[in-house]
Amino acid sequence: MVQSGRMLQRQLDAPASVSVIDGEAIRNAGPQVNLSEALSQVPGVVALNRNNYAQDVQISIRGFGARAPFGLRGIRLITDGIPATIPDGQGQASTVSLTSAERIEVLTGPLAQLYGNSAGGIIQTTTREAGAQPQVDGQVTLGSYGMRRTDWQASGRTGAVGLVTDYSTFHTDGYRAGSGAERKQFNGVLTADLQDNTRLKVIANAFDMPYAMDPLGLTAAQLAADPQLAGTNALANRTRKIVSQNQLGAVLEHRFSDTLRLQARAYTGTRDNLQYQASSATAGTWVGLAREFKGLGLQLNGKARTDAGDKIDWVVGLDADQSGEQRQGGATVAGEKTGATTRNEYNQASNRDLFAQLNWHLPNLAGSPWTLTAGVRRSSVDLKSRDDMPVTPTDPNGSGSVNYAATSPVLGATWHANEQLNVYANWGRGFETPTLAEAAYAVTGAGSTRSVVGQFNPNLLASQSQHKEVGVKWTPTRDMRLDAAVFHIQTEREIVTALSDAGKTAYTNAAQTLRQGVELAWRAKLADQWRAQLSATWLEATYDSAFTTTAKTGPSNKPVYTDKTVPAGKAMPGIPEQQLFASLQWAAQGFGAKAPLGMQASLDWVSRSRIWASDANDLAASAAGYSLLNAKIRQRYPIGAGRIEVYAGVDNLLDRRYVGSLIVNQASSQFFEPGLPRNTTVGIKASLPL
Repeated sequence: MVQSGRMLQRQLDAPASVSVIDGEAIRNAGPQVNLSEALSQVPGVVALNRNNYAQDVQISIRGFGARAPFGLRGIRLITDGIPATIPDGQGQASTVSLTSAERIEVLTGPLAQLYGNSAGGIIQTTTREAGAQPQVDGQVTLGSYGMRRTDWQASGRTGAVGLVTDYSTFHTDGYRAGSGAERKQFNGVLTADLQDNTRLKVIANAFDMPYAMDPLGLTAAQLAADPQLAGTNALANRTRKIVSQNQLGAVLEHRFSDTLRLQARAYTGTRDNLQYQASSATAGTWVGLAREFKGLGLQLNGKARTDAGDKIDWVVGLDADQSGEQRQGGATVAGEKTGATTRNEYNQASNRDLFAQLNWHLPNLAGSPWTLTAGVRRSSVDLKSRDDMPVTPTDPNGSGSVNYAATSPVLGATWHANEQLNVYANWGRGFETPTLAEAAYAVTGAGSTRSVVGQFNPNLLASQSQHKEVGVKWTPTRDMRLDAAVFHIQTEREIVTALSDAGKTAYTNAAQTLRQGVELAWRAKLADQWRAQLSATWLEATYDSAFTTTAKTGPSNKPVYTDKTVPAGKAMPGIPEQQLFASLQWAAQGFGAKAPLGMQASLDWVSRSRIWASDANDLAASAAGYSLLNAKIRQRYPIGAGRIEVYAGVDNLLDRRYVGSLIVNQASSQFFEPGLPRNTTVGIKASLPL
């Protein structure tokens, strides 16, 4: 069962591209530090590990989110039913507790638009629930470059109440100079059956990153000389990020009858973010954010039958979310604050949305079963900025506000050819507003006096997209499944870089872009002890019309600005045209519903084609394609009623030299973030029932 839009449905019957990664696959993918470990196997998803914990992993879905210089943009992240993306479309993948995750669902295509702003794709994670038997788990993982990962879990159930608590730590010295990081994370989920038809889930999590050094990107020359270098001025300015986030949420479900169910959610939290940046060899800047966020949601699910015997599933609901942050900034010397605060403003993003979806199951339409899908979401998103600095002739009032309103309809149909084969087609419209970080800067001046200033930019428009998708889901046997989808997405007013200067970037709207491609996913049990998996993506993402951007070169005291026209047909940066994941897995005692005892091994192959770093598609600003081979082995032993598991892995087995990710349109041509050479992990995990 998966979320098909805003509705729960069997995965095979869902009229959309929905991928599921279960808990076993999450644990086998790596040390459970980054979402990119598991998401690499999902077609349509590009999950790149920057190996820079100050900037988080780089994730895009069908090309949405690829421009993000840090964090997530253009896609929505949901954890245990609670949004982890704020109303403007910003999100942080690092706050997901992978060590206690039971499953990850990825929804792509038109039905994702029913989640509102910046829903180029949806990633939902779910924490496991407590079993009937109380249990404790302990895990220690060690790896290359000083990596240490620990995780401690306790779970149990008393009557109608279940509790899962998870505390994990992570430390790395880093592959590159100035790239060490440390994290501590807590995730707790309490479930309580208040009545036979009423269930409450309370989710509490805390994320503490006392430091994550930022080695910045490398130029092509620096990359060729030594990929372990820190970027220009990173060490002199001690570029880094400090983050603390706490969140509390609750989800209440009540079943009125077999045909009517209510779900309500509410959450609140805080996030403090302090980042130190590099401006020159002798000076830098700092930016601090103190954020408070909250929200609530209601949805009513129902079932009905027509006089003709047709079944109708429906849902209606509303979402209201708000995030406000005090943003301050100033100068630094040798990585420490100095002088007076030069920036002080309050930024706020909020949304008020209504949505509805209907699935009409027709048992005998033209001689075959069909399901017709219709949905709509009405969204209103407000971005506001209040400038709290004194107004001077050189620092005018930067306050401003803007409202974005959009209606996102979705239509689809599924032909249930037989019990093993479904064919579906969908159409939908979506939109993506600028984030607060993108609206926070504007271009001022003309010619050689141009610069990027910290002033709210209300002139940025929301991009609008039109999605079309046709897909096939086929399970010829119990042990084999094939999913394929063809999609076509046209976007108007795509948000692109206007000018980058001294770590600040102002944005503008391009005229039109086109994303079209094919996705394929296949998995099969080849024999009792063998299974295989394959996912492939071909994605052509291009600018469909020309636009103008500005490049800055020359010394800081005499900058040279060059207006460049990006012609139609250029590829959008940050997106490989081809991507392939293949896996062969073996288990001595076969693959069962639960993790078997004995030995297991897997061999994974990840391949990506060339990725461009600039809108102009300069060859010097691109990373060549690469293929990586990763191997893992684990052995599980029974210890009384418990279990001990030892494991080891080698990533980049052939020691390929490659670029792990790119910083799109970086002003100083520091585009490149190197991938790791051959690296290893070893670990041990104990699970003991109480």
